[in-house]
Amino acid sequence: MEVVGVSTDTRSIQKGNCFFALVGPNFDGHQFVRQALEQGAACAVIQQPVELPANLNGRVLTVEDTVKALGQLAAWYRRQLKAKVIAITGSAGKTTTRHILHHILSRKHKACQAEKSHNNHIGLPLTILSAQPQDQILLLELGTNHPGEIGYLTRIAQPDIAVVTFAGPAHLEGFGTVENIIREKLSIAEGLTAAGVLLVNGDQHDLVCWTMSLNRPFLTFGTEAHCDIRAENLASKGANGTITIEGLPIEVPLAGQANLKNVLAAWAVCSVAGIGLSDFAAAVASLKPVCMRLSVETVGAITLINDCYNANPASMANALDCLAAVAEGSRQRTVFIAGCMAELGQQTKQLHYELGQKAALSGVQQILAAGDWAADIAAGAASQELGGGQCKIYPNAGLLCDNLHNFIHPADIVLVKGSRSAGMEKAVETLKTLFEKKIV
Repeated sequence: MEVVGVSTDTRSIQKGNCFFALVGPNFDGHQFVRQALEQGAACAVIQQPVELPANLNGRVLTVEDTVKALGQLAAWYRRQLKAKVIAITGSAGKTTTRHILHHILSRKHKACQAEKSHNNHIGLPLTILSAQPQDQILLLELGTNHPGEIGYLTRIAQPDIAVVTFAGPAHLEGFGTVENIIREKLSIAEGLTAAGVLLVNGDQHDLVCWTMSLNRPFLTFGTEAHCDIRAENLASKGANGTITIEGLPIEVPLAGQANLKNVLAAWAVCSVAGIGLSDFAAAVASLKPVCMRLSVETVGAITLINDCYNANPASMANALDCLAAVAEGSRQRTVFIAGCMAELGQQTKQLHYELGQKAALSGVQQILAAGDWAADIAAGAASQELGGGQCKIYPNAGLLCDNLHNFIHPADIVLVKGSRSAGMEKAVETLKTLFEKKIV
């Protein structure tokens, strides 16, 4: 039988797919092998016995580990592809940088990218296997929450260009120190093709120092004079910004300094890939915000900054800077709806305290925090004289949402951000219900 694709989910399986029965903490694909075959799967890959009717028995392949087999198949398929592979990793900015690159490169090339943030040991192989032979560009994200994951993924991806946007405190529960995170991010170089190019954030000095220890060529991008690929005059105002590259001012229709740095990272890739600066600037002018990532929108009488996809200390700082930039020059009140940050290990309490301090120092006038570490956010804010009625805490997002109508006023500028586990998209939905329907 001819295999025309790969699937791990019977809800979306198509005729001719090869079904991989993956096993995880909360699922076991072996329970759905028969269903997959009866729905038209060409075959199934399994790692443990499955009872099947006689007519389906010849359509299974047994391997030691279905997840590893998926990665091996993806690595083989990647070698068959003619597409230039661009792999991006970083503690912040990788998804937005990927979207920016896809927007720009798709104007002149057939480009394929990951759906959502499919950047782990399952999502990355599936993204590679979804690429078509005619694709010219394949854009991949590489994520990690434990040592060795980036190395494993990059050896599957075998990128022609590898990018490290930033390496900071994230997933400290799995890594312990920022130094370990830097080394993990830089392991993306292990899979580079022989002529591959490594691009790293030149404004992060410790990242550059560790890159030098790899004893391999690399290029830096950033705003400092020593960077190989440099930008100047980064200015963010409201929902837009400007950045100057090689003397050319470029209008960027995205909010926040962080997005200007993402545009710079994208330019670093494009300059290596042979995209002209004028073409780059023209494409940037029509960028759209990525869903739930520093997306500024008007909801009834409030301005909402929806950045609730995920969070770590660096991205929280970026979001607060964006809130301050959007509010600059206005008399509107600024509100920070904060969910807690996950996987920070022993530094969890301190980093949430520092988040509260940062919020207060950024000019936030009202904090509504939810989760196990909300009290630490409040304590940090109080240390900078933002307390009392200006800082409210709740045990979870549900209770916070039940009280939003008491604290959010028309004309407020509201930032919503937290880790995925915090469920802060509920706050976004509640705000839209309250203000789009003019309940408040």
